[in-house]
Amino acid sequence: MAKEHVKRITSIGGQALIEGVMMRGPRKTSMAVRLPDGSIELQELKTDYIRDKSPVWRLPLIRGIVGFIDSMRVGFRALSLSAEKSGLEEGEEEPSKLDQWLQEKFGDKIMNFIVVAGSVLGVLLAVLLFFFLPTLLFNGLEYLAGPAIAGWRSVAEGAMRILIFVAYIIFCAHMPYIKRVFQYHGAEHKTIFCYESQEELTVENVRRHIRFHPRCGTSFMVIMLLLGILIGFFIPFTNPFLRTAVKLLCIPLVVGVGYELIKICGRYDNWATRIIAAPGLWMQRITTQEPDDSMIEVAIAAMKDVIPENGEDIVCCGGKQK
Repeated sequence: MAKEHVKRITSIGGQALIEGVMMRGPRKTSMAVRLPDGSIELQELKTDYIRDKSPVWRLPLIRGIVGFIDSMRVGFRALSLSAEKSGLEEGEEEPSKLDQWLQEKFGDKIMNFIVVAGSVLGVLLAVLLFFFLPTLLFNGLEYLAGPAIAGWRSVAEGAMRILIFVAYIIFCAHMPYIKRVFQYHGAEHKTIFCYESQEELTVENVRRHIRFHPRCGTSFMVIMLLLGILIGFFIPFTNPFLRTAVKLLCIPLVVGVGYELIKICGRYDNWATRIIAAPGLWMQRITTQEPDDSMIEVAIAAMKDVIPENGEDIVCCGGKQK
């Protein structure tokens, strides 16, 4: 008879990178990247988490907002480093005039400029697509159909945001580099599941596990989209600019509540948490893909580097497994 053991829930989380995986443990954050020569390079990331500066930042709701900011800061840095290490930025083509101009203006800080500029443009595009555009489109529908559909505003805008989000993810999934990132995403989840099952971290053991995890960032994004629908019912404004401004002001609340729900779904397994987690787990069928063995090796290397010896990463234990 197979030996029974209790499944453990860990606080360790990760992020897929370009040809690599980053893992965040209770004491350190490390990234593992597959280099062009086939070897794996491990690097500990120096972190200055806001959450560690005061107990106030670890209070419910507030910790979600702070955690989101910390994840964005460290995640962008790790993504940029992985692009450099994996050789993605190397090319044999002659630099364009724009590349030459950027190099002259920013020199060694060109990558910082690109990351900042890309982030700003990404935020502006997100605001336009997910906040402004749905309100503008519904105003057009209301003009054509009349005030009878006014009560469906929040649901319709939320449905449009979800459709835009799904379409964007599907589009990204067909890009070769992004597809490989999604495979590393799958390797990250499988490795965490293997560790939570108290199995030895080997390629064979990791490969057997599923790639859909309730604490995933994809699930977090889906939960925020759904919470946005609920909050939309309480926003009386129909002007696209004013309604967008109020929704942006509500983002900290949505992030805080969404974080708490994700933590609950990751810690408990019952009918309520399964219902909450279901939409995000479905979306992970797109944002996570089955990894190959070399990707699993990278995820294992990152995971092993952040596991503490004293078990302080264990949040709680679930049911018995055979």
